[in-house]
Amino acid sequence: MVDDFKGRGGSPWGSPPGGGGGNGSGRGPTPPDIEEIIKNIQNTINRFLPGRGAKGGKPIILILTILAIVWAASGLYRVLPDEQGVVLRFGKFVNTTQPGLNYHFPYPIETALTPKVTKVNRMDVGFRSGADTGFSSGGVADVPEESLMLTGDENIVNIDFSVFWVIKDAGNFLFKIQDPQGTVKAAAETAMREVIARSDIQPILTEGRSRIEIETQEIIQNILDEYNSGIQVTQVQTQKADPPDQVIDAFRDVQAARADMERSKNEAEAYANDVIPRARGEAAKILQAAEAYKKEVVARAEGEASRFVAIYNEYAKAKEVTQERMYLETMEKVLADIDKVIIDKNSGSGVVPYLPLPELTKKKVN
Repeated sequence: MVDDFKGRGGSPWGSPPGGGGGNGSGRGPTPPDIEEIIKNIQNTINRFLPGRGAKGGKPIILILTILAIVWAASGLYRVLPDEQGVVLRFGKFVNTTQPGLNYHFPYPIETALTPKVTKVNRMDVGFRSGADTGFSSGGVADVPEESLMLTGDENIVNIDFSVFWVIKDAGNFLFKIQDPQGTVKAAAETAMREVIARSDIQPILTEGRSRIEIETQEIIQNILDEYNSGIQVTQVQTQKADPPDQVIDAFRDVQAARADMERSKNEAEAYANDVIPRARGEAAKILQAAEAYKKEVVARAEGEASRFVAIYNEYAKAKEVTQERMYLETMEKVLADIDKVIIDKNSGSGVVPYLPLPELTKKKVN
């Protein structure tokens, strides 16, 4: 190997400072020759590559070309259906890409992240499950500082709930909020306290849970949208809503008494619904009977009056005939159900003329 540095003090940078070589002018070292340095480096590389001399440049170009192609192809990446691509240029967020085959400038210019956006995440507020607390036996550990809330009627309720959410915008999710889990938890607790503060304790513990869940979900979503968090809340689910443990027994007694009151009230309403229609029916029936009796009596009286007037008119025309007819009609009514025996007073003595009218009537009927 030929020493190309002879005559320069054994150094490519010329004579060392203060040496006797050089121009002897005392003005310091001579500046390096850049072209000569590059030539020396190239010669050193050529010694380790196949094919020296003028023909040694072609393999270098080929290798560099292959490396460039491989480097450019490293920018291809695939986004799965349950993912969303996030492209970073020198660490700064540029844009998001959809599922499929995509391309970005190779590293280190650009990089791509592919977070799962369809995975449903869960955040528990007011309690921790066995997996979260580290206990293998399972169960649930209550967190009073999160679960105890003040109601609108100045009562305290112990409420546990869960928030389910997914990633809506991966770019905002990764770079607009520092702690997604903590942000969702803080927003959920704030929203629930606001809704509970507007509600009485009775609906919270009974039929008002669905309304509370819907209102809480809306408030959480509004808070997260103001943060540009890229999070979509899918559901708020109430796990438990009870009075505090210190007064839960007394509250249950009150609930039982209220349930008894409601049951008695319902029974009374059912009895009233049964008796009142029946009484109204009986009253209507009596009124109808009285109305019919009234019409019957009035009609009979009018008929009797009309009959009396007709008889009186006939009587005025022929008094004797009318009297006799009235007498006969009256006797017919009086003697209708009496056994009658008729004796002819003009018949001979010693003979009792007897006409058995009742017997004749019986035979006629038979």
